[in-house]
Amino acid sequence: MKFNKSFRLLAFTGLVTVASFSGAIAQTLSSPAKQAILIEASTGDVLFEKNADEQMTPSSMSKLMTVYIAFQQLKNGSISLDDEYYVENTPTWQNWRNTSTQDRGSTMYVNAGDTVTIADLLRGIIVQSGNDACAQLALAIAGDVNVFVNMMNDEAANLGLTSSNFMNTNGWPDPEHYMSARDIATLSLALATEFPEYYSIFAEREFSYAGVNQPNRNRLLYRMEGADGLKTGHTEAGGYGLASSAVSADRRLVLVVNGMSSDNARISESTRLLNYGFRNFGIYDMLEAGQVIDNADVWLGEEATVPLIVEEGVTLSMNRQARRNMTAKVVYDGPVPAPIQKGQPIATLELSSEGMETKSYPLVAGNDVDTLGGMSRIKAAFGYMLMGSSGE
Repeated sequence: MKFNKSFRLLAFTGLVTVASFSGAIAQTLSSPAKQAILIEASTGDVLFEKNADEQMTPSSMSKLMTVYIAFQQLKNGSISLDDEYYVENTPTWQNWRNTSTQDRGSTMYVNAGDTVTIADLLRGIIVQSGNDACAQLALAIAGDVNVFVNMMNDEAANLGLTSSNFMNTNGWPDPEHYMSARDIATLSLALATEFPEYYSIFAEREFSYAGVNQPNRNRLLYRMEGADGLKTGHTEAGGYGLASSAVSADRRLVLVVNGMSSDNARISESTRLLNYGFRNFGIYDMLEAGQVIDNADVWLGEEATVPLIVEEGVTLSMNRQARRNMTAKVVYDGPVPAPIQKGQPIATLELSSEGMETKSYPLVAGNDVDTLGGMSRIKAAFGYMLMGSSGE
């Protein structure tokens, strides 16, 4: 028999009581972006999304995977920031003196015969969005651009990027080169959390190479206090996009918008959505590890019930209005037959509120319950068949 009980969380003090639920209607947020997602970094909770799993043209935002591979190589000691790389040749589109801006895209101005450090190549990608820097970094690490692209796709699988496929290192338009906004946000969060020793490069506002000083293309760094990354993107097919992150009061939010009409539009919308997240959401400790949530009926046990506990603490990022109407539902198949071992999975706790995706957490037995023996077992079984269960 399926049991479920609805509860309402009171004042977030860890108390749970039976109550009716009348949720307030959460405000509906819209965005002109074709694809967007806003994530609370510490909890992974999604604060807003629009077409977040749609395959899209990521443009230069896909360079974040090129950077991720390089950061990995730096962290495991395979390369260092001071390593020097000799540029033997550059493809035709990288010859910035003889190629139009439209044909070469963004560039660091690397030329054959240059000796360039890994640190410079990274800044050429992150600050200047150099397509040439991506190719040369791939050659420096893997010896072959195609081999490096395979590394990108392998790492995408390891990170759980389910809607991404890379055909090049820089996001140059290709029908088989795509990502989703959710995947870019996942990648952005990984860069910010896994590599704090290198992530600060994303906040650098300018970089000079070959006598050419270029400002960071991410103008959010100049517009919003606390903004510290990450990467712009623009192609005719994808429109204007930005993977960004900002910190306020020890909270980090990660945002991806794509398909915007202009650079000004993507900066304004990113500023608006990040401010929305900081102002309207908070991080709340909902339940403590080991807290008793409910008691489950036991079948033929020495105890009539067994306490259900949550093994790990529950922390959520929630809309400040919606949290006042948070409800909890305990669901289990019962009565639970004895014997029961402490820590045995018994039930599921479902937390929900208007405008929030339902969250589910396992509940386990708080103690052992032995099986009744002899006449006590027979009497309990007979009594249960006569009286039934109070569960619904």
